[in-house]
Amino acid sequence: MSKNNKHIIKRATALVFAAAGVIAMTGCGATSAGSSTNGGTAVQKLGEAEGEVSILAWPGYVEDGSDDPDVDWVSEFEQDTGCQVTSKTYGTSDEAYNLIKTSDKYDVVAASGDLTLRLINSGLVQPVNTDLIPNYKDVYSFLKNRDFNTVDGKSYGVPHGYGANLLMYNKSDFSKEPTSWDVVFNQSKASQFSGKVTAYDSPIYIADAAIYLMAHKPELKIKNPYALDEDQLQAAVDLLKEQNENVGEYWSDSLKLAQAFQSGDTVVGTGWQVVYNQLDSSKFGITTPSEGVTGWSDTWMISSKTKHTTCAYKWLDYIDSPKANAQATEYFGEAPANKNACQYASDGKFCDVYHAGDEEFEKKIWYWNTPIKQCIDGRTDVKCTDYTEWTKAWQEIKG
Repeated sequence: MSKNNKHIIKRATALVFAAAGVIAMTGCGATSAGSSTNGGTAVQKLGEAEGEVSILAWPGYVEDGSDDPDVDWVSEFEQDTGCQVTSKTYGTSDEAYNLIKTSDKYDVVAASGDLTLRLINSGLVQPVNTDLIPNYKDVYSFLKNRDFNTVDGKSYGVPHGYGANLLMYNKSDFSKEPTSWDVVFNQSKASQFSGKVTAYDSPIYIADAAIYLMAHKPELKIKNPYALDEDQLQAAVDLLKEQNENVGEYWSDSLKLAQAFQSGDTVVGTGWQVVYNQLDSSKFGITTPSEGVTGWSDTWMISSKTKHTTCAYKWLDYIDSPKANAQATEYFGEAPANKNACQYASDGKFCDVYHAGDEEFEKKIWYWNTPIKQCIDGRTDVKCTDYTEWTKAWQEIKG
């Protein structure tokens, strides 16, 4: 197993609990997609670098060579800017929220889509002036101004990278590549693999079922898999209860997922590109089903309490620079945000494998977002279900 894959395993588990961490959502102020309590405006100019910056991030996002001397993109930043980096990793989005809420020591945070709205709506992060972030101009346009990083026309950070939850399968069990999620969601088809279907172990997986229902039950009128009213959520729950009969294991550890495919205990289900890369491609396949997929896009955000604004801005600019962005995303196993990053990848096939800049592929991704009472699909005549309800539903699904 590569050094990179050891890191991925740590975050695989973390992401599961990160999603679950939003059960405190309604108590943390993120009750509306457009109700930011931060009335501040973005800074208009930067002063002298303050000499330090404190960063809160997922494991593997802020590497300074201390874990592996060959993995270091922080030292160059420190040398170039004079901003000395201190960093702390977190294991769940809920942990990150609480750390930022209760302390003023963190200047910058790397936040997934299930955390960003909480931070914005609680006034814990500030709008950013992208004119002061030169490398932002080279970030793929499809990652900008999304509902998980922009509120009321204000950008609250810069993208880091992106990835997708894809369909993995054992070729010996399929005469041809599957083109639909029906092989795990349609009972008559999935029952052929009873006990050998796998699914992502998190309430956020309900969105995967919602994507399938969007295509196969249009009468439900689901427009966004993270905006489900009570009837739509119930339909997803019913589908996942049926699927549960065929699931052998819900996965939260990518190493165990790879091992399950290798042993034959699992033959089909949700997986990540970086997991597939560990497998023999002559025996296993990975594909993007016609209905689309869920995925993630993390955002670098600046604390509203920071005392090191200039160094914080310099970090956002640096981590979106081509070389640093390539190093960080290749190490993790996701597509970079900067369109010029690919030339700096150590593996010439990296960007092709992760579909970097592939807009047709990207259009199929529904990035993780936090379900809230205010329907983020624009409906105002009903209330949508929030993550607390999704978490209760997930417990019911798994039994």
